[in-house]
Amino acid sequence: MGAAMEMTTQEAADLLNVSRQYLVRLVEEGKLVCRKVGGHRRLKRGDVLAFKEQRDRERKRSLASLAELTEDLAGYGELK
Repeated sequence: MGAAMEMTTQEAADLLNVSRQYLVRLVEEGKLVCRKVGGHRRLKRGDVLAFKEQRDRERKRSLASLAELTEDLAGYGELK
C-alpha cells in the first residue's frame, strides 16, 4: 500500500479537525480501522474520508432536526 494511501494518526486527526488523542480513541473504539507499522498506527485515507463524510451527514441531519424542532416550538416563528 502506497504512502499516499495511508495516513498517520496526526494527519487523520488534522483532516477530521479533531485532536490526535480523540482520533486514537476512535480507533480503540473500533470506529476507525488502522494497522500497526512498528509502534505506529496507519489509517487508510479512504477509511478516514468515508468516516468524515458519514460524520458530516449525521451532523447535518441533527442540525436540520434541531432547527425543525426549534421552529415547531415557535423559537423563530416571530422572525419570519
